[in-house]
Amino acid sequence: MTTGPTPSHDDFRAPAPLFADPVFDGPTDPTVVFDPGSGLWHLFYTQRRANAADAGVAWVHGTDIGHATSPDGREWTYAGTMAGPDCARGNTWWAPEILRHDGQWHMYVTYLEGIREDWTGPAEIRHYTSADLKEWTYRSTLDVDSERAIDATVHRLPNGKWRMWFKDERRESRIYTADSEDLFAWAPAGPAVTGQAQEGPTVFGLGGVYWMVTDGWSGLLVHRSTDLEHWHRQPVPLLAGPGKRAFDEALGHHAMALTQGPDEGYLYYFTHPGGGRRSTVQVARLHVRDGWLRCERDEPFDYRPDPAKAPALRGGSL
Repeated sequence: MTTGPTPSHDDFRAPAPLFADPVFDGPTDPTVVFDPGSGLWHLFYTQRRANAADAGVAWVHGTDIGHATSPDGREWTYAGTMAGPDCARGNTWWAPEILRHDGQWHMYVTYLEGIREDWTGPAEIRHYTSADLKEWTYRSTLDVDSERAIDATVHRLPNGKWRMWFKDERRESRIYTADSEDLFAWAPAGPAVTGQAQEGPTVFGLGGVYWMVTDGWSGLLVHRSTDLEHWHRQPVPLLAGPGKRAFDEALGHHAMALTQGPDEGYLYYFTHPGGGRRSTVQVARLHVRDGWLRCERDEPFDYRPDPAKAPALRGGSL
């Protein structure tokens, strides 16, 4: 019997960049989940129009939600876009949060009407569901006591309820919350992290505690909790300096964590290599050491996302 060569450590080293959008060259706000039905990994992201010659920040508006798939989480195939089926194209979609519960996919996505040249105006979080990550049904626009709510992330509380954390631009861009019994009806639940302006929260458990990572625009801020109610700031941010890998020579922005068992995970984030509009999605290893959340982006590591080690809300088995 003839077998091929044994893969070396380098064969599994994380690709850098992990993904670049082939249409507009501006993927941001990544979310990665595994679909048990198809056996594929799915990447959803804000498809910024980085190569558009638009005034102001119009190129960050008029964006769809980009979509790519992968059999192994390493090599990605662009699969088009998934703007909300209830609205015409040409509006703005940001920051998809996607999770699975009781065999159904839920997406909480930021929606703004039209294309704007500045950062002002109303924004809302919309809820969609899907059986296959392809066809989405609009369920509601969430009432979270703010007309400028963006960047939702969701995690289950110890008491069984669901909590959403989001950026409230009406309240100085602090992180606020809403709670739900069933992922459909949501009620405002007050502030979570208000020490400074920040956005793009991702919440997850690792190393026996909970973590919230947010984008502070000068690195990723880290907050620690034992109960998902009270948060304490880690003094050292993540990805606050340039990395050495290809297209990683810039600050890390708006991340999403995919845990791989109780002690390790992957952090998906985007950078602006060269400091311009262009962006790429990168991945780095997450772990806890000496009570601190660590993410050394230049550290070589085997990148083989395993659905058997991923949490159920991201399509995994744990």
